[in-house]
Amino acid sequence: MLWVLFVIILPFLGIFIYLIARGGKMHERAATQAARQQHSLDATIQEAAGTSSVDELAKLADLKAQGVLTDTEFQAQKAKILA
Repeated sequence: MLWVLFVIILPFLGIFIYLIARGGKMHERAATQAARQQHSLDATIQEAAGTSSVDELAKLADLKAQGVLTDTEFQAQKAKILA
């Protein structure tokens, strides 16, 4: 009967304690990895499309000149491209 406690209950208790102690860090690492993957995917798509930051900024400037974008929207998109 005591073996049942060690074989079944104790592993679950150990996993539960581990998740409480390290659970927050696991989420942070997963979020960081997802951000890196997204950045890599964006770079790959941009490279495949043949557009560069300069091209994108030129398009944004044209849209602003045409009045499609406000100055605030232009600055926000510009910051996104340069980031």
